[in-house]
Amino acid sequence: MKHRIVVLGAGYAGAFAAGNLARRLSPADTEITVVNAAPDFVERMRLHQLASGQDLTSRKLADVFAGTGVRLRLARVTAVDPEHRTVAVTDEDGSAELAYDTLLYALGSSVAHHDVPGAAEYAFDVAGRSSALRLRERLAGLDEGGTGTVLVVGEGLTGIETATELAEAHPGLSVALAARGELGAWLSPKARRHLRGAFDRLGVTVHEHTAVEAVGPTRVIAADGRSIPAEVTVWSAGFAVHPIASAAGLEVAGTGQIVVDRTMRSVSHPDVYAAGDCAYAIGENGRPLPMSCASAGLTNMQATAAIIARLTGREVPATGLKYFGNHISLGRRDAIFQMVDGDVRSKAWYLGGRTAARLKAGVLKGAGWGIAHPTFGLPKRRHRLAPAPGRTGARVAA
Repeated sequence: MKHRIVVLGAGYAGAFAAGNLARRLSPADTEITVVNAAPDFVERMRLHQLASGQDLTSRKLADVFAGTGVRLRLARVTAVDPEHRTVAVTDEDGSAELAYDTLLYALGSSVAHHDVPGAAEYAFDVAGRSSALRLRERLAGLDEGGTGTVLVVGEGLTGIETATELAEAHPGLSVALAARGELGAWLSPKARRHLRGAFDRLGVTVHEHTAVEAVGPTRVIAADGRSIPAEVTVWSAGFAVHPIASAAGLEVAGTGQIVVDRTMRSVSHPDVYAAGDCAYAIGENGRPLPMSCASAGLTNMQATAAIIARLTGREVPATGLKYFGNHISLGRRDAIFQMVDGDVRSKAWYLGGRTAARLKAGVLKGAGWGIAHPTFGLPKRRHRLAPAPGRTGARVAA
């Protein structure tokens, strides 16, 4: 019987992992299934561009995995039963269960409203394709009127990229950003000045030290009682993972992320691995990796390396878990690349302007190519599974 590997989620972490597993493991011994709710791959790193009005290349997952040996199941994951090693899914035909021998949990994250009144009802976000398209449609309506106010809540990478992208693409709108602290406080002094210069150039107003406590249809209310006009509020104040892992009885952190060891293996259930935003993984600096595309790459490489090694009876390698820096787009022609040290403190050196923008475009293009070619377009010697003690045939190594 083949070893059944089920990958939950076909985002950056899941899609890359499934392709690498198919490239490295013999199809004679393994059966790899990817479960994803949407039929298309979502370029999450570019959803702020989609919301601004740009068109992105559509990649059907059926085409992505065609010829790779990876089975695609378009369905929504509703539950995981790690004791019986099954996954409950729902699709247009109803509910079903998938059995697994090894599970790679890569369901990612969604927008976190932090129980702020009105945020879920009135705010838009760019955490998913459908929500980004909904924002795009709303902004088009404002453009027809010639004027409008847009407030982006959150001073993190997503907030900065969204505010600058919208301001550049919709110069007739009044775009502002609400920051709980100082804009770009984590950046080096020169990079911070570059960031503020970009905001000034694009006409983005910044409300610093402004915690939003309520969202309404045409305004937000700050903690100090101020009312800030916002015909459109874009919520980018953090991400949250789905409670499926917690409900399954997997050990999770306070964030709901699956607690994993150095190899991305669940500390409570050894048949389960996690990668991407849903993994609570400790980096080389002793701190949890942030939810980011970079972390998705690091964790999926470690998870697939560990799965392959354990199934083929090899020593598990330790891949790098070092966070090198932040790459922030500021519209289409400007960007900041800020390097960080081992303690995630910004180094004095940074790269900015068109060169940084071209570098960011190259990163996005490379990620897109990798998704379009999940087995990397190159042949790789596929390893047979190690036989279990006392049995013949391919089985799982201990």
